[in-house]
Amino acid sequence: MAGPARASEEGLIARYFAPLAGPGADGLRDDAATLTPAPGHDLVLTADAVVAGIHFFAEDPPASIARKALGVNLSDIAAKGAVPRGFLLTLALPDDWTEDWLAGFAAGLGAAAAEAGCPLLGGDTVRSGGPALISVTLIGEVPTGAIVRRHAARVGDRICVTGTIGDAALGLRLRLEAAAPWAAGLDPALKAALADRYLHPRPRLAAARAVRRHASAAMDVSDGLAGDLAKMLGAGRTARVATSEVPLSEAARRACAAAPALIEAVLTGGDDYEILCTVAPERLEAFRTEAAAAGIAVAAIGTITPGDGPPRFDMPDGAERVFTAGAFSHF
Repeated sequence: MAGPARASEEGLIARYFAPLAGPGADGLRDDAATLTPAPGHDLVLTADAVVAGIHFFAEDPPASIARKALGVNLSDIAAKGAVPRGFLLTLALPDDWTEDWLAGFAAGLGAAAAEAGCPLLGGDTVRSGGPALISVTLIGEVPTGAIVRRHAARVGDRICVTGTIGDAALGLRLRLEAAAPWAAGLDPALKAALADRYLHPRPRLAAARAVRRHASAAMDVSDGLAGDLAKMLGAGRTARVATSEVPLSEAARRACAAAPALIEAVLTGGDDYEILCTVAPERLEAFRTEAAAAGIAVAAIGTITPGDGPPRFDMPDGAERVFTAGAFSHF
């Protein structure tokens, strides 16, 4: 027996996505949009895709999937010291998609876009022939020449991160290992907090101005703190990190107290979407104060040092660790 009739691609766009369109998108009735940067500003562009079974569970709420798809891109923009202006969406749907799923996705996407002040400008909707894939190309804006690059850290700079590290990785592990002994001591609220950090990235857009004004280098933490810090280092530079200074939530602290080996998952697990940056020592307090005024906590966790090789982590037991596989890789 045939299922309910589905709307055409044009009908889906008109029903679910045209209401999200911003100026220059012409109601998503054309094949392209226009966007003019403010005088004295550069455009900053980034693109990230999320795939069912890789970045999210197919059974996740569609509104949460939408928030993640947009949030991981907003996080990149924030780490460049930029503000979002708009985004393009490519949505590749599996064969079993439903309009209820699409309605939930569009609602979550619209809410996230409105919170970030980042309207939809266009995109494409196709059949994937496999799992769902959502690709976002996000366009931001930064004063001319003020983008904060990844590889500009200097020896002596302090290494800083926003927010807390490891919650999403523990949230994913909790989902896969719900009966794990370390989880037994977490009350439902703490378990829910970890699960929420995995489902819903918190792009630190409020910290963008402080990053732009004070950081010498920056990127977001998507693939794991240890591995992403290694990506920031160039020839003649390495880093030393005091693991005890890495900011942990109450849930992560309790989990690591119950199972100290979880600290490796915290440092390498990824999906944090916090900002990792380096700041000259004389600018550190000004950076922290400005970020705090914007509602963003900043922790100084280490220092850029002369040398080569991956960063070294001073562990709570006094040992020194180097994480050779410290970041998620698709290949």
